[in-house]
Amino acid sequence: MLAVTACAMQSSSRKQRITSLADVPDLPGCIATGASVEEVEAKIKTAIAFHLEGMREDGIKPPIPQSRVEYVEVAA
Repeated sequence: MLAVTACAMQSSSRKQRITSLADVPDLPGCIATGASVEEVEAKIKTAIAFHLEGMREDGIKPPIPQSRVEYVEVAA
């Protein structure tokens, strides 16, 4: 399973909107952005499939996942 990193950030433009972003460390350049987490989740699934399909068409083996995801809880 490939790890996906995600974050939400606030732009520095005058409109101050929230943007969500996801990337796949094991697939350099495979990223997705959107206005909501739901939008980014849908887009990153499509991006991963497209990226892997392109690698296979070019005769490149998909990488063995190296990234690891951990969750930690911190008292606020």
